[in-house]
Amino acid sequence: MKNLMMTALKLFIIMTILTGILYPICITGIAEGCFPAKANGSLLRKDGQIVGSRLIGQSFDSDLYFWSRPSAVNYQTTPSGASNLAITNKKLRLLMAEREKDFRDGNNLDDGTRIPSEMIFASGSGLDPHISVEAAVLQVKRIAKARHLTQSQSEELLDLIGKVKESRQLGLLGEPEINVLILNLEMDNLFKTVHHE
Repeated sequence: MKNLMMTALKLFIIMTILTGILYPICITGIAEGCFPAKANGSLLRKDGQIVGSRLIGQSFDSDLYFWSRPSAVNYQTTPSGASNLAITNKKLRLLMAEREKDFRDGNNLDDGTRIPSEMIFASGSGLDPHISVEAAVLQVKRIAKARHLTQSQSEELLDLIGKVKESRQLGLLGEPEINVLILNLEMDNLFKTVHHE
């Protein structure tokens, strides 16, 4: 029995050193050496200040910016998650109707315009940083009006959406999408001379 206990203790110490110390140090070293930006959270900076991560959505509610996908957890990383409400749940149906109305009214869209589903439903994590190209295009008129953009500048904004568009994963999974934070940062760079109220 004593030999069995000593063997178990030795195995516990060896595995603790291997998997609890050496393995994390090796993996962290490889990540820092090969993928430093990703290893440190894919952080984005503006004027030297960290403004967010390309991996985590955040709220934009000003008319000057593209709006993000709704979040059931208000974009909090702890705890992240969904509302877990079923499509038959009355509360979810009311929330969907409210989000659709807010998006439609905020962007001055008529009743015939289809609202992209990601602007009505929150994501499973509550942290999704992406919207569809269609959702971004539907917001251009509102932003152009708020920023007092000319017709030519509005067209530049549409071109910018195409430039920051991310392709399907591996060329076939999902749909092309827009990272809202990156789009808003690039828009600020493009129109930094435009004065808004």
